[in-house]
Amino acid sequence: MFITAEIGINHNGDMSICKQLIDVAVEAGCDAVKFQKRDIDLVYTKQFLDSPRESPWGTTQREQKKGLEFDFDQYKEIDIYCKKKGIEWFASAWDLNSQEFLRQFDCNYNKVASAMIVYEDLLKKIAEEKKHTFISTGMSNYSDIQIAVDIFRSAKCSFELMHTISTYPMKDDDANLRLINTLKEKFNCNVGYSGHEAGLAISYAAAALGISSLERHITLSRAMYGSDQSASVEPNGLRQLVGGVRKIEKALGDGKKTIIEAEKPIAKKLREHINIL
Repeated sequence: MFITAEIGINHNGDMSICKQLIDVAVEAGCDAVKFQKRDIDLVYTKQFLDSPRESPWGTTQREQKKGLEFDFDQYKEIDIYCKKKGIEWFASAWDLNSQEFLRQFDCNYNKVASAMIVYEDLLKKIAEEKKHTFISTGMSNYSDIQIAVDIFRSAKCSFELMHTISTYPMKDDDANLRLINTLKEKFNCNVGYSGHEAGLAISYAAAALGISSLERHITLSRAMYGSDQSASVEPNGLRQLVGGVRKIEKALGDGKKTIIEAEKPIAKKLREHINIL
């Protein structure tokens, strides 16, 4: 199972925090860390960006959004640091310019955020890169998902869907994990899980359903500034999660009924009286 620690914007524009989060992911045994990239002038309207918002960076939405975005030099630093630490990194682009920006780096994966699954031009741009892509399915219906699947299959770009509920944090009652198997059957592809819940139990349950990948937001502390922090896993929780998921993965086995070697002497002993009779 491919496990991604979603740093997203939880670095709060601070490279020191970002590197600490990468370290947390490495120490926990994650396969990759993920970020989010936006051209704020394309993703948001001028009216919205000029509207008031108190934040550590100023008093407008523009200052807040700009404060959360890393530039080329900072992503280059991330690229170098991840290679040094031996962990993959990739990002979800929210606009065409941002996907073009990410092409400057030699990432092995792409991600379609749930909000962007209906952005067909972006899907086509991502698919043409032929990199394995994780496609989150929050806030979408079967028709939306089918269009995305068709785009990636037409481009001959490998992908997997990710069952997602786009609430932060997600309520346990909304998880609908049975949809994982429904998506597998309906679209004939691997399906992962991108979770936004508090706690670990639902992610464990998703792992037990045989997901191909798992993504969870991570944070140094849920008390930190940021809209995604409350739906994120802290360092100790991430270590528990990855350890538990790896055990579940092994425990699932191959589904074939056999008598394992360790059972044979036990069977002989416990059935000995049957042979005597």
